[in-house]
This record gives sequence, structure tokens and C-alpha cells, in this order.
Amino acid sequence: MPDYHSIDAIAQEAEACGKRISEVIMAEQAANMEITVDEVYRLMKHNLDVMRKSAEKGAAENIKSHSGLTGGSGFLMTRYAKEGAPVSGSFCAAAIARAISVAECNAAMGKIVAAPTAGSCGILPAAVLTMLEQNKASEEQAVMALITAGAFGLVIANEASIAGAEGGCQAECGSAAAITAAAIVEMSGGGPQQCAHACAIALKNQLGLVCDPVAGLVEVPCVKRNAGGVMCAICAADMALAGIKSVIPVDEVIEAMRSVGDSMPEALRETACGGLAVSPTGRALAQKIFGAP
Repeated sequence: MPDYHSIDAIAQEAEACGKRISEVIMAEQAANMEITVDEVYRLMKHNLDVMRKSAEKGAAENIKSHSGLTGGSGFLMTRYAKEGAPVSGSFCAAAIARAISVAECNAAMGKIVAAPTAGSCGILPAAVLTMLEQNKASEEQAVMALITAGAFGLVIANEASIAGAEGGCQAECGSAAAITAAAIVEMSGGGPQQCAHACAIALKNQLGLVCDPVAGLVEVPCVKRNAGGVMCAICAADMALAGIKSVIPVDEVIEAMRSVGDSMPEALRETACGGLAVSPTGRALAQKIFGAP
């Protein structure tokens, strides 16, 4: 049974059983929690329902965070995705809109699913909900893909970090992009090893991403980084589905992410003492919100 310390081991076990990763994980969770697999499925479906509602709430025109730093971008992107001519295409534009919307719902104190964190909450819902909307997957596939994403996220949490304060934003939006890439692959019919490669590719593309929230709030640049994260996940998933493999194995990528996070200066790990947070505009916004330098 999976011990959540190696994504490659989980993928190999699923392949040996001839099953999706989610099926192996769901059986293990049911046994560990002493409930039925149907109950595990129901619990994860509830998370999908919360994701759907948070995306809808965050897309409202009048939503605003208490600080006033964010709000309304989800509405603008949603309108553009539907009525404009997005350069990235309808699927990517819709995913970007949902990523921003869920992140803005979070900033406005709305209910979200931490996936794996509140700061990166828009990435996984954006991909899964857009796959559903555009008939690229069924609801059953969506729920099961969330189970796979959760398992991969747990490995990353155990072997590295999912906290910006510990590993920078690579640990939050990077981890979210990685588990989302795996989820997209499974929803698209890809195999366990393809899920692992997609996870590795996405995480490699986010290595070194710093956590530098303006005024110490999970709003700027966090909301827009969710949009970037889902695009990274889509890119990685497509590469894996095309048969492209990560030269560096996924578990070694996770280890590298931990090493990079350990090497990152404290100023770039959610302290608001570096990066964009100390830009002239960042400092001015912090003073405006809190009334002190």
C-alpha cells in the first residue's frame, strides 16, 4: 500500500495493478479510514462542489478583498474568455479565469479548498472545472483525479514542503501546478507514469519561485500566480500526454525543490521583506493599508 513518500512508487504500484493511481489511493484511504470506497468518493466530490462554488463566487463583478488590493479580475477574465478572442484559446482562457476567480474568492474570505494551500487554491480547481465544462472529462474522472492530486500533494508535503514560509512560492503554486498536471493527465486517460512525468515537468518549471506577498497578504502577486500556475500545469500535462518524459525523476525533482527552498533567503519566504513586497509600489501599498512603513 502507498506510504506517501515516493510518487514513483505509487505510480509503479498502480501500473502493477493495472489501475489508475486514484483507484489505488481510494482503496488505501478507505481501509485506513475504515470507511467504504463510496464514502471516500463522496467526501472528495464534496471538495469538487466547493471548488465549483468558489469559482462562481470569485467571478462576480463586485467581489473585493478587505484590503482592496484584489477583486474584479476574475470577472474581467471570465468575460474576456467568453466574449473576446483569447490568444491562448478558449480552454486556457477559461482556466485562467477560474484560477483568478478562486484565488480572489479566497482573498475576499470566501470558502475554498486549499489545494494544497489557500495561496495556491485556484490552480487545481481551474483545470478540473474547465475540463468538465468543455466536456474533456466526466465528473467521475474529475473526482478521481482530485484523489490522485491529493496523493501527489501529500508526497510533496512529506518530502519537501507546501508552505511558502518554508520553501517559497515554489512550494505553494509550484506544488499546486505539479499535482494539477498529474490530475489533468489522469482525466485525459494518461497512465500512472505519465502522471508522474507531468508532475515532475510542472514542478521543474516552477523551481525557485519566491514568496513575496505585498503587505504580507495572500493577494499580490499571489492571485495572478495562480493563473500562471494553471498554465504551467496544462503545458506539463500536454507534454506528458505527448510521450515526453522528465529527464530528472519526479522524486528527485521534489528533493531538489526542498533543497532550493532551504537555500532561499528568509526575505523571499513569505516574510514580505523581499521581492515585490519591497518594491516602491509594494511598500506604498503596505503603508496605505496598515498606516505604517
